Amino acid sequence: MSKQIHADPESNAEEGNTLQLRFDEESGLMPVSVQETSGGRILMLAYVNRDALNQTIKTGFASFWSRSRGELWVKGLTSGNTLKIDEILVDCDQDALVYRVTPQAGGACHTKNRNDEYRRSCFYRKIDLTDLKLSFKTDYPDE
Repeated sequence: MSKQIHADPESNAEEGNTLQLRFDEESGLMPVSVQETSGGRILMLAYVNRDALNQTIKTGFASFWSRSRGELWVKGLTSGNTLKIDEILVDCDQDALVYRVTPQAGGACHTKNRNDEYRRSCFYRKIDLTDLKLSFKTDYPDE
C-alpha cells in the first residue's frame, strides 16, 4: 500500500503526532524551504501541492509545484541536479515544510555563476542593511 498525504480535521496540529498539513485554501500550495543536510545551507524556497509532496515521498527525491508553469516539477529532471530527501520537517502550524536534502549533482539554483556552473544555492546575494543594496555573499566562494 502506498503512502499518501491526507487531512485529519480532528487532530491537534500543533501538539499531536498526527500529520495534519494545512495547504493554502486558495492555491492548494505550501512553502518548502530546502536545506542541505550536510552543513545546513539553505538551497532554495519552493512550493508543493499534495501531488508534489506525495511524489517526493514516493520517490525519495524532491518534487515541487511550479507556479510559473502550473505543473509538477521534478527537481533535476532536465538539469540532472536532483535532491535526495533525507528528512522532511513540518512547522508548528503544519503549513510549511523543510526538505533536508543531499544534492546528487551540480547545484540547486537554475542560475549559473561566472564559471557557468549551477549555483549550489539560490540565496547567493544578501541585503546590506545600511543602504539596502544587494551584494554577493562572500562566504559562498562557489557562487
